[in-house]
Amino acid sequence: MTARAALALRYLLLLLVLLLVIGPFLWQLSTSLKGPGEDVFTATPHLLPEHPTLRNYATVAETVPVWTYAANSVAVAALAVFGNVVGCTLAGYALAKLRFRGARLVLGLILATLVLPGEATLVSQYVTVRSLGLADTLTGVALPGALAMLNVLLMRTAFAAVPPELDQAALVDGAGVWQRLWHVGLPNVRGMLSVVVIFTFIGAWDDFLWPLIVLNDPQKYTLTVGLQYLNGTFSANPRLIAAGTMIAFLPIVLVFAVCQRFFFRGVEEGAVKG
Repeated sequence: MTARAALALRYLLLLLVLLLVIGPFLWQLSTSLKGPGEDVFTATPHLLPEHPTLRNYATVAETVPVWTYAANSVAVAALAVFGNVVGCTLAGYALAKLRFRGARLVLGLILATLVLPGEATLVSQYVTVRSLGLADTLTGVALPGALAMLNVLLMRTAFAAVPPELDQAALVDGAGVWQRLWHVGLPNVRGMLSVVVIFTFIGAWDDFLWPLIVLNDPQKYTLTVGLQYLNGTFSANPRLIAAGTMIAFLPIVLVFAVCQRFFFRGVEEGAVKG
């Protein structure tokens, strides 16, 4: 195979992957912009709406309190991101840079928790949240995801990749643990920290099962749970469902756009050590 043919095959495969990834998103966007007179289920689908309209988005806001649900989701995601940024940073730094008895045992227990699927701990999580008096609260929704063990391992990997000579130089200068963490550790793991922020936000924002279990008051529903009202028992408008899906999807795009500069740096920090 010549170099030109190999390059053409590479671009063809990339185009195929792009269509598989972007295609459903473009179709949902197109459906959300179609008017009531356009057939969504036509045998020859049209990606571009004949008469594009934003009325479906206004109807979603009229049908369900979408902005209240969005605010609830923002609150849950903010609590989860804050807990993971602070807790996973401290835990990851301790496991990577500090020497204490039982460090390997703690690391082994963290790895063991990753073996269990999330559904296996739902009952125990709910019992714990209810015993703390946090049932039917946004804090109770955010609490189980406020410290993810996978994020602890990611931060440990990032801190372990920081050259130990930097810590030794700071130690010679009289820097304490908190000073080394703040001035030496954190500036070198900003990329991985952005990975933790993005993954935590997406996980908290898209979570459906756990908020559905914890919350009883419809006014406290998160966006993913509240949008289920758009799918009626006897009828469902695919245009409204698509518009609701786009409303729930746009904040994820915004967060990724803000953090993408550090995201790929964080992926490199997790893949290349030393």
